[in-house]
Amino acid sequence: MALEAEQFQVFEAATVSRGLIEAGSRQPDVVLVDLGLPDGTGIDFIRDVRAWSDVPIIVVSARTHEDDKIEALNIGADDYLSKPFSPGELVARVRAQLRRRSMASDKGETVFKFGNVSVDLTTRIVKREEGALHLTPIEYRLLAFLVTHPNIVLTHRQLLLGVWGPNDVENHHYVRIYMGTLRKKIEVDPAQPKHVITETGVGYRFLF
Repeated sequence: MALEAEQFQVFEAATVSRGLIEAGSRQPDVVLVDLGLPDGTGIDFIRDVRAWSDVPIIVVSARTHEDDKIEALNIGADDYLSKPFSPGELVARVRAQLRRRSMASDKGETVFKFGNVSVDLTTRIVKREEGALHLTPIEYRLLAFLVTHPNIVLTHRQLLLGVWGPNDVENHHYVRIYMGTLRKKIEVDPAQPKHVITETGVGYRFLF
């Protein structure tokens, strides 16, 4: 009610599993999570989300023990608000996280270049020397995820969570299929890729 009174759009989820689905599908600007949930803990939720998203996460919990706070923050939470708290403090904490995210975005790189391809995350335009490349929405999200996570091994699960969301984490064939179509569009020689490298049995690595 406090957030909606400040014109925030709020979506609720009662369980870890539902929360992961909502977070993956709605791509929220901030997540509030309790530590006590019927099908797991807020720690489980935070750990899973951090595998594919850097969305600000604020823990709101009646647990006030220092160890609970340390664990939540170490696993990836950005802030911890102990119950009871005032509505004004909650709104202020949310606004603080949004400001930090906005400042980080302003400073962040939005144009990535590799080979003869450029990716502009602001305009969502992908180009080669000969002109604009037509990518499907999934291909674009996959490429955007790759260029913003370079030089590390990305597992099939991380790619599925980051691109498709938590509903499709078991559909490993999605990654294989779309990596194949993406390589045909961005690699000079798709049979011998220089940028999207297969890590056999694990996932993929993107190289500039």
